[in-house]
Amino acid sequence: MQSIKSIFCLLFVLCTFCFSCKTEKKETAKGTLPTEQISENSSKNLRHAQKFSIEKSGDITTITVFSPWPDADKDYKYALIPRDKAAAITLDKDAYDAIVLTPVKRVIVTSTTHIPTLEMLGVENALVGFPQTNYISSEKTRALIDTGKVKDIGQNEKINMELLIDLEPELVIGFSINNSNPTYKTIQNANIPVVYNGDWTEGTPLGRAEWIHFFAPFFQKEAKATEVFNTIEKSYREAKQLAQKATKKPSVLAGAMYKDIWYLPAGESFQAQYLKDANANYIWSDSKGTGSLSLSIESVLDKAADADIWIGPGRFKTYEDMKEASRFYAEFAPFKNKKIFSTANTIGKTGGTMYYELAPTRPDIVLKDIIKAIHPEVLPTYQPFFFKPLE
Repeated sequence: MQSIKSIFCLLFVLCTFCFSCKTEKKETAKGTLPTEQISENSSKNLRHAQKFSIEKSGDITTITVFSPWPDADKDYKYALIPRDKAAAITLDKDAYDAIVLTPVKRVIVTSTTHIPTLEMLGVENALVGFPQTNYISSEKTRALIDTGKVKDIGQNEKINMELLIDLEPELVIGFSINNSNPTYKTIQNANIPVVYNGDWTEGTPLGRAEWIHFFAPFFQKEAKATEVFNTIEKSYREAKQLAQKATKKPSVLAGAMYKDIWYLPAGESFQAQYLKDANANYIWSDSKGTGSLSLSIESVLDKAADADIWIGPGRFKTYEDMKEASRFYAEFAPFKNKKIFSTANTIGKTGGTMYYELAPTRPDIVLKDIIKAIHPEVLPTYQPFFFKPLE
């Protein structure tokens, strides 16, 4: 299992260049597109996601997750069977990591990024438990928590098993950075199916958002998932096309320091893809890798001191906070010119950063926010939701 330090560094890197959160108030998808029919081999309908597939054969739907975490040493295969057909279907249990009856009526999810997907599919009432509910920002799901319909089941790696079993979930959708979480094995030993969601391992913003198709079959909501994703994809592509009309490409710095190491997105990461689609000149766009780069402050200053824009300075909410954390921040042009944009000031009722909940499912909002920061003339009336000017 990775050390606590490694886990913290991973979370910090995710924080430094925010792209993942919650909202249903602003820029919600409006209007619908024609619903695409689900084919016998519905994985053919996945246009962006690379880390899972869906195959339908008769009444059996098979979902295969190729990468629930980086460097996973096996694929995870799940069989979904309509509960009204279950008596007539016999499966080899050893061939699957879980067999799930659908539609699922009682579910536990383990990441705030799962919450918007349940709401988009209209199945949030199936949620019965969540680890550390105070991290959930969605007003709709918070109402379920406040009325006792969604129970707090402890921490992700220290789940209250007695409470979880009492909730009688038919499915637990897990999130893990490796295969060393004993809690999920304990849940499986209690004969409760566990499936892994690996949307965070996708390499593109739309690839992450397309994991709504992973969730949909468990609730028999495939048509709804197609409708929702088509609308988000259309909105994203329209924003990308609009950004190409900008005549200038401002240079962009990203990330921030943690213990004297500056973490920022590598050139092949999904964060860098956002900047490319926003028609920005990301200073590290030519670097290799899909994760983050770990750089010295000297190297960042040498290359980006005169950057035009600074996107995602981590946890900082004000310029004063940044200056107190490190005198080096004040040496960058975006600091001097007040051209820094952060997600840290968009928080939910209980203090959670809303970006980490909603952004993976709404890349179109993220892209519009970045375009507004980099090319404000392209979206003159748009009000940013996640990325706002630092205070």
